[in-house]
Formats: sequence, structure tokens, C-alpha cells
Amino acid sequence: MSPVYNPTQTKSQKTINSLYRSINRANYIYEEYSFSKNKPTSSLIYDEGEYLMSYFVGTPPFKVYGILDSGSNLIWIQCKPCIICYNQTTPIFNPSKSSSYQKISCSSSRCKSREEDISCSKDRDSCEYTLDYGRGGKTQGDLILETISLESTSGSIISFPDIVIGCGHTNTLSDTGKSSGVVGLAIGPMSLIKQLGSSFNERFSYCLIDYRNVNQSSKLNFGDAAIVSGNNVVSTPMVKMIGNNQTDYYYLNLKAVSVGDKRIKYSGFKNKGINASTHNILLDSGTTMTFVPRHFYYRLESAVKKAIKVPRFYDDSGAFNLCYNTTFKKPKFPLIVAHFSGGDVKLDSKGTFRSLSEGIECFSFFPHERDLGIFGHSVQVNYLVGYDLKNNIVSFKPTDCSKY
Repeated sequence: MSPVYNPTQTKSQKTINSLYRSINRANYIYEEYSFSKNKPTSSLIYDEGEYLMSYFVGTPPFKVYGILDSGSNLIWIQCKPCIICYNQTTPIFNPSKSSSYQKISCSSSRCKSREEDISCSKDRDSCEYTLDYGRGGKTQGDLILETISLESTSGSIISFPDIVIGCGHTNTLSDTGKSSGVVGLAIGPMSLIKQLGSSFNERFSYCLIDYRNVNQSSKLNFGDAAIVSGNNVVSTPMVKMIGNNQTDYYYLNLKAVSVGDKRIKYSGFKNKGINASTHNILLDSGTTMTFVPRHFYYRLESAVKKAIKVPRFYDDSGAFNLCYNTTFKKPKFPLIVAHFSGGDVKLDSKGTFRSLSEGIECFSFFPHERDLGIFGHSVQVNYLVGYDLKNNIVSFKPTDCSKY
């Protein structure tokens, strides 16, 4: 006997109920079919030193641009009314005009998350958050539920309701341009990839264009469309930090860096109780430059100096350590290779050197007092970078991102 059999229903009621079940089932199948055909995607642009992904917030969908940040978790945007808002050149989201806007109550389990600085408002009316990026960068506001929508490969929009985001009313960021806020893509529970993980199989990939190509864009892909395959793919395992409060990020094992034929062994953590061979560099799309331990940097810089045969340029601002004047003679920049566990990534010279001004090219690696390195977005230029959280790997594939 059918588990849905009800002897009190008339024949017509059973027929109608069967029809409704069929309609619901058909809608589910069509939605699944549509999602399999229409892959979610997002355009990536370079603006004011950052890579921005376009997406939509609210109902009706309101277009925003978020800084692509694999080194943080929270998704947040500037919201009206502004107490303090930075100069955003695109329109600011007004939650009062969105029918899908919902405040998160203080009693909600989401408000008790330890991921960010989250607390109840003074009037006990709503959940609030604070996120400090250091050096004056900060956002404060309401933690809310909203609908986030992404473009698809067919040109339509795919919507995801009840996503936790920050609605920032007090925000300070520098060099912002079009940016509406930040899209956290790390592995904490509030990141975009974790909140939409079941839809995307916890996979995403991006391809970062050369920042000099200001009028071009590339793509951020999700799910099966984010699988990096084919020739010249290098995959390296993500290493989980154990017993550390910074566990939500993408740590890799960098074994060495080569400058031409010169191979320089890389060492990260020297702290007692931490194994330097397991995790020593953080992969971060939200940091421009690449930072390495000071003791390693000077060996790297020395090898670069020996390989380049054009006049040095000394940056009076002190921002860059190593620059060259290429006005009269274009140098042959050395091939720099990052040797990760699992394979070697040959870095594009358009990323290892950045233009300070016309004819002045500067090395994009910097020394840092800490033993943990940061593999910034500059050296990821012209690579298709794929993150697979289920299999705990990051893949790199050399790609002309302007054509991706």
C-alpha cells in the first residue's frame, strides 16, 4: 500500500493531489535540469588595485561588486543608511527596497557564531558584526539574510535565498572605486563557497587578467564549471592548520622558489611545535603582493638582481625594494618558479613585476617579519586557479585570462 494513501479522500481529491505532486516534481526536475545546463558564473574586473566579482543582492536583484577575497569569510556590502561610508562609485544598496531582506535575531544560532566579531545590538533588536582588516580598514553593521543572485552561462540569473551577509553602515576602506564591499571565499561557514557549497560541490575557480588590461574582464566559475583540467595543470594539496585560531584559510606547502637556474629552499614556520614542512604559505586573492619571511626574501632578491642586467631605479617613496628602469632597454626578466608539493608553477613576469610608473618595473615580492608567507594575487596573473574543497586541492593552469 502506498505510504501516501489516505482512505478519507475522494477520488477527485486524490487525482488533484496527484496532479499537485506531479507539478512539484516536474518543477524540481526542471530546476535541476536548468541548473545543470545554466552554470553559475560571475564577471571579474580589475579596479583600483583589486579584482572585483559582480553579483546581485536582494529582490529585485541589485548589482554590486565585491572584492574577491579567498583570505576572508564574510560576505558584506555597504548599506543605506550610511553612518560612515567610503566613496563607492557605484550605487549603494538600500535594504528597505528589497522584499527578501531579513534581519537576523539575537536568539538565532547564526548570531552566536564565533567566526567574526558578532554580537547582539544594544536594543536587542538585531544581530550585528564587526570586521577589522587592519590599517584602518573596517566594516560594522547588521548581519542579515538576503538573496544572492549570480549570472549564468545562458545569460539568465540564478538566485540563492537566505544567505547570511553583512549589511555595513560604518565602513572604511581605501582605494575602493566600484567596490561595494568584500566577498569572502575562504572555508569558514559564512563564506560564499561554504554557504552555497551543496550547489557548487564546494568548487570555484578564477582567472586573473593582467592589471594593465583595464578594459577587459574574465570569469569566476563554480561547481563542475570550475574544474581545472587538461595539459599543464599543477595541483597541490591544501593543508589544514590544527590547533591554531586561523584555520579557515587556504594553506599550501611551498618547498622552494627558483630564479632561472638558482633554486632557493623555502622555509616558513620556525615556531616550536609547528611543522614547517606542512604549511608555510597562504593563498590569498585579496592581497596584491606576495610576502615571504625576511630571511628568505633577501636570498630571493639577490638571485633576481644577478639575473637582470638593466639599470636599477631607486624608489624614493620606499614602497618597493627592487625596481628597474626599462625605458631605454627592456630587460629579459628571469623565469621564477614556485615549487609546491605536487608540482611547479611557472610565474608570469607580468605578475612578478609591477609597473610603478611608465618604464619603471618593480619586484612584487616583499619581506615580512612573520614566518607565514602570503601568495598574493599579483603572482596569480594569467593562471586559471581552481579550489576543490572536497578533495582539498588547489590547481593552477597557465591561461591567457584576457581570453578566458
